[in-house]
Amino acid sequence: MADHGADDGYLLDNQQAEAGIRFGALAELFDPVTFRHIDRLGIAQGMRCWEIGAGGPTVPLGLAARVGPDGAVVATDIDTSWTESALGTGTGTGGTIEVLRHDVAADPPPPGGFDLVHARLVLVHVTDRAEALRRMVGALRPGGLLLVEDADPGLQPLLCPDESGPEQRLANRLRSGFRELMASRGADLAYGRTLPRLLREAGLDDVRADAYFPITSPACTVLEAATVRQIRARLVAAGLATDQDIDRHLANVATGRLDLATAPMISAWGRRPLLHADRT
Repeated sequence: MADHGADDGYLLDNQQAEAGIRFGALAELFDPVTFRHIDRLGIAQGMRCWEIGAGGPTVPLGLAARVGPDGAVVATDIDTSWTESALGTGTGTGGTIEVLRHDVAADPPPPGGFDLVHARLVLVHVTDRAEALRRMVGALRPGGLLLVEDADPGLQPLLCPDESGPEQRLANRLRSGFRELMASRGADLAYGRTLPRLLREAGLDDVRADAYFPITSPACTVLEAATVRQIRARLVAAGLATDQDIDRHLANVATGRLDLATAPMISAWGRRPLLHADRT
């Protein structure tokens, strides 16, 4: 799901078994939002798209279906194991999908220029996110579109916004520990809200943004259980929770009676200006 430095202590390692569960839950939660924006932006037959931090296969496949046999999708990530196992390198339902191992903040963009560059829940985890964004903008063709979707845990930090009892208070305490671990590894917990300004400062036109966060989706329950299992050892090692706390929380989550939320995902988009000759 995310590009990050060679060893920045990223909490949600793609190599862990829970990663595939998380990718599925994230797709269920956020693919409708992502593709609502992509369809509104007019991604069409014959276009060339760069999907950054691809993780699971659903967004590359959806893009390939939209760009058709004359288009192409380049799907990149620091760890492409999940994407490769699901897609390989070849033709999706529509356009060609090429999977590449790539660090968005350190490696040159894939060559050729793109009509769409998209990253979801990636840059918040990238230490040099300013450089990553610069490279993403630079990869756009004139008139090309950039869509960046990232979390802003600072805007809504609670796992259970309705903190009505001890189960909800425990959930929120563990979520606070998760955020502390993220921040200690360079994540910017207020990054999402800055995206409209950053896209304008990067020289993009027609910048717009909106935000979305679900509450009480079954996918929120699946996502929380998988996430806590991934970070369990680090929460305990940092003294942020005990094994007993985590066992109790996972049992509470499994009941399906907690109204679990995510941090807001802010989607921001803009267009690279046309060259002067193209405007006339």
